[in-house]
Amino acid sequence: MTNVTSETTIETTLADDFTTTSSTHHEVIETVISSLAENESAMVYHDEQGHLWKFQYGSVEVYVQLTGETDDDLLTVWSAVLQLPATDEPGLMRKLLIMNWEETLETRFGIMNDKIVVLTQRTVADLSPEEISRAITLVATIADDNDEILQETFGGSAIPSS
Repeated sequence: MTNVTSETTIETTLADDFTTTSSTHHEVIETVISSLAENESAMVYHDEQGHLWKFQYGSVEVYVQLTGETDDDLLTVWSAVLQLPATDEPGLMRKLLIMNWEETLETRFGIMNDKIVVLTQRTVADLSPEEISRAITLVATIADDNDEILQETFGGSAIPSS
């Protein structure tokens, strides 16, 4: 059995000159990160499981993982905002559930490795450059806007930079 993998490209029509360009999801992610990353903080790691980017945005580190370019591969974006335990975990969990319903749009708060994270994940099937940009921007902005206030309000530690 032969496993054939082709790289998916995204076609974008530019309004100014009506030309079409093709970009991979990987290229779009790198473009978005280069526009958001502060202090030349962007780093990338690649192995057989895909690509993993990390960059600094305000007071948080944002991670972007792309497992590949096929329809079944995943784009995952996350940023840790608070190290658990918190002094008022029931209050924190209630606040996060309310925020998940009212404020996080396509992202959500979750727990990963004893850290509160903001995250989003979806398959790359029919994923547009705009959706990639929105996913990365939403996670970065929501994490940066909420990390310090959640730490101050509910206790818990800041996430150390790695």
